[in-house]
Amino acid sequence: MTPSRENPVVLSVDDDDVFRHRLCRAFRQRGWDAHEASGGAQAERIAREVSPDLILVDLRMPHENGLDVVRQLRALDSTSIIVMLTGFGSIPTALAAMKMGADHYLSKPVDVDQILAAYENLRASEPVEATPPSAIPSLARVEWEHIQRVLTDCGGNISQAAKHLGIHRRSLQRKLAKYPPSR
Repeated sequence: MTPSRENPVVLSVDDDDVFRHRLCRAFRQRGWDAHEASGGAQAERIAREVSPDLILVDLRMPHENGLDVVRQLRALDSTSIIVMLTGFGSIPTALAAMKMGADHYLSKPVDVDQILAAYENLRASEPVEATPPSAIPSLARVEWEHIQRVLTDCGGNISQAAKHLGIHRRSLQRKLAKYPPSR
């Protein structure tokens, strides 16, 4: 099957059949050629056949890691825009997805309009040079920002935030007493 270049092509890789079908149906309604895959091997085969403009990959699948699928698909075609989708969003997994070759990272629940907005933003942006090491935040800074976000989500309740972070309340209090690490 040769892809129709009149329409953009999307490939959705997700083990959740219902979510994948609905997502592809919504893309078709917007004029896209939508293809589905339930795993990495099937996604790789389809990507070779249709050379998708946009690839959506679920992070957690039962028999494989979405990060590995991203790496395989990126090696196959460096021009496709790859967006990682997950219901288990966190800073470390977002960073790992980017290292493996994802262009963007969205947390579920997500709809087609959000995906298309991200796709258009990525297409419109100029290729950027590599980020200088001085601009990359330190691990301590990323941890501090994550703690602040969890604390905010818990309404400032230190005990509840410590429980969500999986650390002792006193350890969290010690971390909060320190100044934020420099970037």
